[in-house]
Amino acid sequence: MISLSSYLVISLFLFLCGITVMIARKNIIAILLGIELILNASALNFVAYSRFGHNNIDGHIMALFIIVIAAAEAAVGLAIAIRYFQNRETIHIDSATQLQS
Repeated sequence: MISLSSYLVISLFLFLCGITVMIARKNIIAILLGIELILNASALNFVAYSRFGHNNIDGHIMALFIIVIAAAEAAVGLAIAIRYFQNRETIHIDSATQLQS
């Protein structure tokens, strides 16, 4: 049987991968993927604590909300990235400081 600590280690690995991707990459799409990894790590934490804590459904409901928020974030983020690419011909985050004009 898998213990709570196994879930937490996997969640920590997902979270660290997401942070690493967000810091290391200068690509908007890669940063969005890093945010998705972080959200998945938090959803895994909620489900693990729900299963091993009180055996109720609260963690599963929170994980469902996180998945919905992640889907909305991906849709809006990709729409912004596509529009930005149409205007600037690049998706590097360094050139996004000129968006005020």
